[in-house]
Amino acid sequence: MKNEGEATERPDNTAFTQQWLPAWQPILSAGIVIPGFLIIGLAFIGIGIGLFLTSQTIQVLEMDYTGIEKDSPCFRCTIQSVQNCTCEVTFSLSALFTGPVFFYYGLSNYFQNFRKYGVSKDYYQLTGDTQYFKSPRDVCSPYSYDSKNNPIVPCGAIANSMFNDTFELYQIINGTKKKVPLDGKGISWWTDYNIKYRNPLSVNGSFASAFDGTVKPINWPKAAYELDLTDPNNNGFLNQDFLVWMRRAALPQFRKLYRRITEGDYAMGLPAGNYSLTVHYNYPVLSFDGRKKLVFSNVSWMGGKNDFLGIAYLVVGSLCMVMAVVMLIVYAKFKFSEEDDA
Repeated sequence: MKNEGEATERPDNTAFTQQWLPAWQPILSAGIVIPGFLIIGLAFIGIGIGLFLTSQTIQVLEMDYTGIEKDSPCFRCTIQSVQNCTCEVTFSLSALFTGPVFFYYGLSNYFQNFRKYGVSKDYYQLTGDTQYFKSPRDVCSPYSYDSKNNPIVPCGAIANSMFNDTFELYQIINGTKKKVPLDGKGISWWTDYNIKYRNPLSVNGSFASAFDGTVKPINWPKAAYELDLTDPNNNGFLNQDFLVWMRRAALPQFRKLYRRITEGDYAMGLPAGNYSLTVHYNYPVLSFDGRKKLVFSNVSWMGGKNDFLGIAYLVVGSLCMVMAVVMLIVYAKFKFSEEDDA
């Protein structure tokens, strides 16, 4: 007789538990594999050509303004004794720079992906929880308190190192400067602005009072509630420039969106002509051998300029075509030799 324990452990007598379900296993033959590789290769080559040609239509203008070279207009701003330095970068466009135009700042040799740097922020502070304003988390150290033991809000290395160069763009027409409007609304990720970050509630109708008893980050010229004096809704942890900076870059050479050019006479883009860019030079990079640059770019249906994606598709498609030809030659040789032997 069978043991009762064995009977209870036996799986149900169904098609699923007994593995009686019908199965289908493809049999790969030369008549399937070779045409499959050809079709995939042709599809990848077609997509690659489309991506590469589209990428070539995207306009990009990059200008380094670090100021290392002595003939650079920003060279004097790299001298430590010079404070509140302003320099002027000029450039010319021979044709219309099609809009909408995106204005970025770029940094190199800057490792935002460094682990200790990446965790150096207080998520509770950044969600507007004032309980953590007076007692920042330890992960923010050494940017939790100032020299007088006052709590820093927002604390941490990421916030403390926020990019603070500012720019003004002018078109030079008959020797006079015409200011180009720069749109800074909605430049951050939607999830950052609407979900991830929150401002503290105002105290007695005053937003600044919510930060009472705290101090600004060491390297900030202004407190969080004064980041944008022209727009009360663009202050605190929901400031667009702050949100853009807090989303860390994965690579040591990166660019972040600063403004868009979409308004007025420049809605269709930047017309051909001469331009002047006033740079309020504040952000130091020479101490870590970094570089700073300005980038103007437009986009297409595939996003920004990216030759690599199109080239990658072309390479993979070409490899598939080569493999198909090789398999066809091998198949023909051995297939026909077997028929001759028979």
